[in-house]
Amino acid sequence: MSATRVLYISQEITPYLPETELSTTSRYLPQAIQEKGKEIRTFMPKFGSINERRNQLHEVIRLSGMNLIIDDTDHPLIIKVASIQSARMQVYFIDNEDYFQRKNTIKDDNQNEYPDNDERSIFYVRGVLETVKKLKWVPDIIHCQGWMTALTPLYIKKAYAEDPCFRNSKIVYSLYNDEFQSPFNENFREKLLLGGISEDHLQSIKDEISHTTLSKLAVDFSDGIIQSSEKVNESVIQYAQSNNKPVLNYSPVENNIDALNEFYDSIWDNESTGI
Repeated sequence: MSATRVLYISQEITPYLPETELSTTSRYLPQAIQEKGKEIRTFMPKFGSINERRNQLHEVIRLSGMNLIIDDTDHPLIIKVASIQSARMQVYFIDNEDYFQRKNTIKDDNQNEYPDNDERSIFYVRGVLETVKKLKWVPDIIHCQGWMTALTPLYIKKAYAEDPCFRNSKIVYSLYNDEFQSPFNENFREKLLLGGISEDHLQSIKDEISHTTLSKLAVDFSDGIIQSSEKVNESVIQYAQSNNKPVLNYSPVENNIDALNEFYDSIWDNESTGI
């Protein structure tokens, strides 16, 4: 039997960005799971603060060149790749001049969150999924880390539900203490409406698009939830439990590799968890 394939969609990964709980987990978890015998692919945004020369990023021409339409505007999709040699791990980067060629990640120099973070999230998630399709790599488990990945479960289960690449994929969403403060724009819901997605699917964000409601939207279409920070929004954990989603409780990642690996296996084996 072939190895289970795990796709990691992360908001940040060290050493490309500074060490945080999220970036450190996103760096070491894929390596540890690969060492358990699973096959992995890892993605993150190509934020402008990432030094391409120092980190030896290069564009993958065969994967680049597609345009993604968001709010009636074409945005070119550029794919870059780098290797973490010590981990025998490649990292793919989603790039776009409009969304990611600025020197900060989520906030500007004055600590104001970028007003287009909603569109950046849409572009990133769709960019990953379109790139995975081009790679012709079929993931069994998709593990999403960071709020910028929160739309992935919705897209997989609805917009890409019949795509052979994702038809059988199981989605795991990690909850972190990484809240953004500014609610997304009101027209965010309209920007999400690809084929297969309707207003009915967006009930969790019908009143306000906050970190809490966006997390609940991710829970709605996930097959399993991982508490990846010691302190996360309790209402989201309770929401997951009330919707009978399997929840893996918090433990520092370095102590939790076996439990995470077993959690993947239980989600993959549980055919009844489909949305």
